[in-house]
Amino acid sequence: MSRRILVVDDESRIREVVQYALEREGHTVSLAGDGKTAREVLARGDVDLVVLDVMLPDVDGLTLCREIRATARTPILFLSARSDEIDRVLGLELGGDDYLTKPFSPRELVARVKAVLRRVEGPTADAPAPGKRIQHGAVSIDVERHEVRCGEHPIELTPTEFGMLAALLERPGVVLSRGQLMRRAYAYDNLVTERTIDTHVRRVRAKFREHGVDPISTVHGIGYKAAPPGVAGA
Repeated sequence: MSRRILVVDDESRIREVVQYALEREGHTVSLAGDGKTAREVLARGDVDLVVLDVMLPDVDGLTLCREIRATARTPILFLSARSDEIDRVLGLELGGDDYLTKPFSPRELVARVKAVLRRVEGPTADAPAPGKRIQHGAVSIDVERHEVRCGEHPIELTPTEFGMLAALLERPGVVLSRGQLMRRAYAYDNLVTERTIDTHVRRVRAKFREHGVDPISTVHGIGYKAAPPGVAGA
């Protein structure tokens, strides 16, 4: 299904390669070589996914990611020459859905874009069915509306965070390994790492802890499970 994708990168060659690869898949692509142009495109409100370089001439991509996350759940795929693990983890901590380093394969880029969009557009075979509501203590999830609440407070989750939380809370007490969480939250589990899962879990827990709740428990050496209602996770 065609989607509108914004590609933000200061290298014209990179923009051209990404545009060509995505348009071959039927997507509509907008281009921006700096943060100012990216903000103008985003202000129109019709972007379904952002491919975002970390190093831009006027504002770094991490700052732009923060700005997007402050108002929207638009999926973000970082595309960066920074390959250190700390940079990857920081990008995901700030709300990125995936992180691909340069040089990259256009085929892998397309696969990752498909994976992120699939997480937005609907559940995987293992995910809760549309229309299902999950209630776990103070936490409620409306799968069809992609809405999460902690008591009366709405919780903004990225598609990946949403998928992982739903997978855990729909089966209270069942421990899921990082591999199982990958398969449930990601369309292509081979494109992510266990450290990526840990990063997303930390983000989910931090968002709920602001309201005095931690819905996830760590099972050391195995993975994660839903914390008992009313009990903080470990």
